Amino acid sequence: MSLATAADQDATARHIAGYLPDMVALRRDIHRHPELGYQEQRTSDLVAAALSGWGYEVHRGLGGTGVVGTLRAGSGSGSKVLGIRADMDALPILETTGLDYASQHPGRMHACGHDGHTTTLLTAARCLAETRAFDGTLHLIFQPAEEGLGGALKMMQDGLFELFPCDQVFGLHNMPGVPTGKFCFVDGAAMASSDTALLRIRGQGGHGAVPDKAVDPIVASAATVMALQTVVSRNVAPLDTAVVTVGSIHGGEASNVIPDAVEMKLTIRAFQDSTRDLLEQRIGALVRAQAESFGATAELDYQRGYPVLVNHDGPTAFARQVAVDHFGADALHPFAPIPASEDFAYMLQQVPGCYLFVGNGPSANLHNPAYDFNDALLPVGARYWVKLTEAFLTA
Repeated sequence: MSLATAADQDATARHIAGYLPDMVALRRDIHRHPELGYQEQRTSDLVAAALSGWGYEVHRGLGGTGVVGTLRAGSGSGSKVLGIRADMDALPILETTGLDYASQHPGRMHACGHDGHTTTLLTAARCLAETRAFDGTLHLIFQPAEEGLGGALKMMQDGLFELFPCDQVFGLHNMPGVPTGKFCFVDGAAMASSDTALLRIRGQGGHGAVPDKAVDPIVASAATVMALQTVVSRNVAPLDTAVVTVGSIHGGEASNVIPDAVEMKLTIRAFQDSTRDLLEQRIGALVRAQAESFGATAELDYQRGYPVLVNHDGPTAFARQVAVDHFGADALHPFAPIPASEDFAYMLQQVPGCYLFVGNGPSANLHNPAYDFNDALLPVGARYWVKLTEAFLTA
C-alpha cells in the first residue's frame, strides 16, 4: 500500500496527501529519538509546537510530559466534546531494524508504534485545524508512559477529565499481522488486566549431598510452578479466559548447594474483574500451601496493574460505523480480545469510549527489536480520526 492510496477517495484524503511527506518525516524523526516513560520531553515539545502552530490551545504538564490540544469550531451551538488519545513513550529495547532512521539512542526504541500513533493524531490535528468542518470541542490527548507506568492514570490524577471533560474518548493501536489499514473492533472486554506476583519461597539451605538436613526451596518451587498450571484449568470457568505465567525463577549458584530461597515472578491476565479477584485469591492460597507441604514458607507480593479494557457498546458501534461509512464494509477485519494490557482502560473507566486496532501489515511483532510502524497507516488513521471527529461533532 502506497502512502497516497487513499488520496483519490475524498477531500479529506486529498487534503492529508498534500502534507503527508512532512508527517512521515516527523514520524521518522520521533523514531530516531525515542524517549522512555515520563521522559518524553523532546517528543512533547514537538507535539506542543505543532499544535500551537495550527491554532490549538495547548496545555502541558499533566502526567509530567503530557500534552492536551484543544480546538473549538463551528457556530458555537455545538455543545458536544470529543477526546482522542495517542501515546508517546518508547521501550527499553535495542533496535535491530537497520533503518536509516533507526534509534540514535542504543537501548531505547519505538518498538510498539507510539511514534506512529502520535504522528497519526498530529496528522489528523493538522487537517482538522485547516478544515474545521465540525461544531463543538475537540481535545487531543498526547499521553506519556503507557508502557507499564500508568501515564493515563497519572494524567487523570492530575485532573485530565476535570480540566478537559469529554463526552466520549477514543484511542487506537496498530496491529502487526492484520492487513494494512484494516480496522478491528471488539465489543466489551477487548484487552486483559495485567497483574504481577513476586514470590519468594524460603527454605533452609544446606549441602546438596545431604538434602535431608535442609529444606529445599528449589523442589518446592518446581512443585509450585506445576501447581500454578491448575489455577486456570481447574478454577477458572471453561468459557472464561485467563493466563498465569511464571516468567522468571532464580535460586542457587552451585550444583552442590541447596539455597535458602528461590524467587519467582509471575504475570497474571484476566478479562473479567471477578476472574481477576479469583486468580489473586487462588494463587495466594496455592503458593502458601505448596510451600508448607515441603516445610518451606512463601512470601507473596501481589501487585495489581492495568485493569481490564472494556469498550462501551454505543461508542464502539459508532466507531465501527465511521469505518464502514468512509472505508467500506470490507475495511473491517475479524478480531478477538487479546491478553495484552493497555492503560487506556483507566480512561474508559471514567469516560465512555472505544479502543480500536488498525492493521500494520506483515511486520515484526510489537515489542520486537525488528518492529517498525508502517507509514502507510498515517493517511488511513489520520483520515479515520478526522471522519470520526466530524461525525461525532456534527454541525
